[in-house]
Amino acid sequence: MKFLYGFLFAALLPLLLVLWAAATEHSVPLNIIQSDTLGTALAATGLLMVFVGMTSLVVHGKGLPMNAFPPAEYVNRGIYRLIPHPIYTGFCICCFGTALLCHSQSGFWLVSPLATLGCVSLVQGYEKQDLSARFGNRVQKSYISLPLNEERRPLLSERLSVYILVLVPWVLAYEAFVLLGPPADAVTSFLPFEAKLPTLQWTELFYGGTYLFVALLPIIARSAKTLREFSIAGLAATTAMVFFFIFFPLTAPPREFSSDGLFGRLLLLERNNDTCAAAFPSYHVIWAMIAARAYSCSFPRFRFLWRTLAVFIAASCLTTGMHSLADVLAGGAAGFVFLKYREEWEWIRSRAEQLANSWKDWRFGNLRIINHGVYAGVGTGLGVLLAGTLLGPDSLGYILLIVVIGLVTSGLWAQVIEGSPSLLRPYGYYGGVLGAIIGITLAGLLGGNVWALFGAFAVAGPIIQAFGRLRCLVQGCCHGREAPASVGIRYTHKMSRVCRLSDLSGVPLHPTPVYSILWNIGVEMILLRLWFLHAEPSMITGLYLILNGLGRFVEEAYRGEPQTPIVGKLRLYQIMSILSVATGAIFTAIHSAPVTSGLAIRTPAVIAAAVIAAVVWFALGVDFPNSSRRFARLA
Repeated sequence: MKFLYGFLFAALLPLLLVLWAAATEHSVPLNIIQSDTLGTALAATGLLMVFVGMTSLVVHGKGLPMNAFPPAEYVNRGIYRLIPHPIYTGFCICCFGTALLCHSQSGFWLVSPLATLGCVSLVQGYEKQDLSARFGNRVQKSYISLPLNEERRPLLSERLSVYILVLVPWVLAYEAFVLLGPPADAVTSFLPFEAKLPTLQWTELFYGGTYLFVALLPIIARSAKTLREFSIAGLAATTAMVFFFIFFPLTAPPREFSSDGLFGRLLLLERNNDTCAAAFPSYHVIWAMIAARAYSCSFPRFRFLWRTLAVFIAASCLTTGMHSLADVLAGGAAGFVFLKYREEWEWIRSRAEQLANSWKDWRFGNLRIINHGVYAGVGTGLGVLLAGTLLGPDSLGYILLIVVIGLVTSGLWAQVIEGSPSLLRPYGYYGGVLGAIIGITLAGLLGGNVWALFGAFAVAGPIIQAFGRLRCLVQGCCHGREAPASVGIRYTHKMSRVCRLSDLSGVPLHPTPVYSILWNIGVEMILLRLWFLHAEPSMITGLYLILNGLGRFVEEAYRGEPQTPIVGKLRLYQIMSILSVATGAIFTAIHSAPVTSGLAIRTPAVIAAAVIAAVVWFALGVDFPNSSRRFARLA
């Protein structure tokens, strides 16, 4: 068994990734770096990290580097003292290096990023909890890790960690968009009057000085707490950057000017190494705001100076002609959001807790109407409206057929997995996915465009699921396990599943439906953008299954539902998540014709959406509480 497990991850998985890259090469026509030297260096460095990490586990852990058969001893020596996950880190670096060596566009832009996300998902969704359960307080921070939330001078390792974990990832992510260049459907964000504004070359002093302003902060910050706040805000900005730059095809072609001095030459040099694509929102403004707050915390007597400098940097985005007014305003708004992340999370958490305890019902004889059904109805209705808008009125019949089959299989699936005398009519997400596949296959036999239907439902899927999670909050299903009070929500309503089926009433629990909603918003932004870029629907469908599976794998690790079966060391839905990722990879390797139909909301689509919303609302929000028949009760 150990041999087979080792063969799977050491030989078969790398081979499958290579084959996946080759099979999807036709679908990823993007630029890559032409450098065999860089590719060789990355691949060799990654392999060395993997080898050293495995050796450390064998020597110090007295076991093999296998999750299914983990080492008996906790390892915090050697390379593990430096970084927490050298094998995964090295593997991901090796993937990118190999892609460059093979000049593989798909390997660089599709396979390697998703393999990296897969490693992150495995660590967050399994290894983190497994290490905590097996070793408890023996788990220690590595040298390279985020600063602690403590009012003391930062350690040298914490200062270095900010560069490695925050600033370097930002630079790499930004340069990736520079390499991609402007999208095919790019639109300038400059307003007509901005073309007449003068270019003040001397303000490059502030625009270019942003890099120094930010880069010096980890060195001179006076407390670990300040450095941690800077790091979290910076990581949030980097993560959001990916979604902003993908979803908004806004560019800012720099205004022309005649260089007449040192600052002019510096401005031209910066323009030659930048792109007009990665401009909205302006991250010069965002980073200036984040750094200004950190400087203000370290040197509060000069708070006015730091804030003034941030204002000058924002103004320089306009005066150098590098950004539009829209870029700067959006950057200011985004920076404000990242600086207030604690307050914003508390708002989200408290609203989620209110919703989780908002159960209401109305009885009419033997019939009961429950308020949470409206969320599922609205979400499905919006999904149908979106799919109908993407495909046109000729596909509405097929769309309705698919939704109805998905609703039925969702109920049947949950009956098998979760059905009990207490849960006579549950619904399961993966049953709905299976039903959609069956429905789309049937629609194809009836003359529908199978791939167009797959792609449209993939784009609509995150919306349907996000609204469904609002229902989960009210119903109490999909709830989390115990969490810190600053993170968790408390279920106290007597009709919530949490209070009826567990002993977790009043205990702070991870708001896992909220985690799912936030993840689905990001997935929706990516898939909708790919549809507008006329990507192949098979690619869109595959990415939906992959991204949904990776997010669900992590989400399941924070769930606390007692009725979910455990298979081996994984929750059942984590296994389903792995299957979703594998199925998605297969979908991406299939060639399909892009959909080019126009976008227009028509009356038939609105009517169809309203009808299906009513059907789903009845199925998930209306029951017969006095009956003990199967499918009679929702609660």
